[in-house]
Amino acid sequence: MTDRAEHETRDESAADSDVLVVGGGVAGLSAAVFTARHGLETLVLDSGDSILRRNAHLENFPGFPAGVNASQLLDLLGEQAEEAGAERREATVDRIERTNECDGFAVETTAGDCYRTGTVVAATKNEVGYLDGIDGVGIIDRGKAFVDTDERGRTGVDGLYAAGRLAEKPHQAVVCAGHGAEVAVTLLEDDDRPFYHDWVTPEGYFTDRGRDLPPGCEEIDETERRAREERSLDVMAERFAEPHPDEQATHPSLADE
Repeated sequence: MTDRAEHETRDESAADSDVLVVGGGVAGLSAAVFTARHGLETLVLDSGDSILRRNAHLENFPGFPAGVNASQLLDLLGEQAEEAGAERREATVDRIERTNECDGFAVETTAGDCYRTGTVVAATKNEVGYLDGIDGVGIIDRGKAFVDTDERGRTGVDGLYAAGRLAEKPHQAVVCAGHGAEVAVTLLEDDDRPFYHDWVTPEGYFTDRGRDLPPGCEEIDETERRAREERSLDVMAERFAEPHPDEQATHPSLADE
């Protein structure tokens, strides 16, 4: 699987990426927003079965005083990742291996598609089987499987990170979302990227004080500020105009009852 020619023979459309995120839950999508906004080519492979969709009404996520439909939140996060420049594909990852031809990873899906990437963020809930082909990954078994990481999501393998529940974070959506963002910033730091602010400021906030605009920052004038706010209001009004169309998911053991 690790031979480049074999990849191209099996799937000539397989895309290279700087960062490949395994999992489309809040941790994975949050990580993708930050890496994509920094200009890294980011691909999210999402199996579509985030456990958050089983939540009947998410009531402890900041910014929603009356709660929010969990599927709607995931849809918005997905849109945000795409708006930032990330690509999302529906796929289940079957196996990841280190590549021989470059310092990176080869990622294979259950459908047989193969991708090459420089960095992987593993953000599945407790699924770790797809990491069996990588030497140096520490797996912790506490009834459910977790990946052994430091506080910022680094594993024992360069270029491989774990985010959210998989990295033993508390089983809360906001914690996992925050950790996904932290892992993304960590991998940017590890790649010697400029300090990542990701901050949009009023015009002149830095430059009128004789300072250079820091990496990742943007200054916008009042006209642009109002335009962006109007667009955000339009998007949110449209997304929340009607109930989310998806049927409520439940635990798989109850689905056929």
